Amino acid sequence: MPRRAICPGSFDPVTCGHLDIVERASRIYDEVVVAVMINPAKQGLFALHERIDMLTEATARYGNVSIDSFTGLLVDFCQQRGIGVVVKGLRAVSDFDYELQMAQMNQSLAGVETLFMPTNPLYSFLSSSLVKQVALYGGDVSALVPESVQRHLAGRVPTGTAGAG
Repeated sequence: MPRRAICPGSFDPVTCGHLDIVERASRIYDEVVVAVMINPAKQGLFALHERIDMLTEATARYGNVSIDSFTGLLVDFCQQRGIGVVVKGLRAVSDFDYELQMAQMNQSLAGVETLFMPTNPLYSFLSSSLVKQVALYGGDVSALVPESVQRHLAGRVPTGTAGAG
């Protein structure tokens, strides 16, 4: 039976920090599902299909990574697909406090384990929210997101500011 893991998140948008975790997980597991969480109560900058498109393009080089989406409990998604491990990147101690509670709940509800990966120090400050804010104010995010995300951001920010320094 193949070893399967999931990297869940909103990916609004996907960043180089996300991709670092996905790449590292793809070297450990036979299959990695990158799952975009659908939160009906939250309005993102990018529509679900855009986030899936950006992730599909950004992970195309990994033969064992697929993209999917889910709503509801992550553990239900995992059980339906035979996934026993959630891979989460941790940027700081504050991430650990929240993620530990989620990991313990997932294990308690469905026996789904969590693997915590420390984020590459190059991306320890990076979040999707910060990327959006910097891009919206005309900052250069080219080192923080894949090229496909830069193109999508260019359509959302004032003309001439996406990627400008």
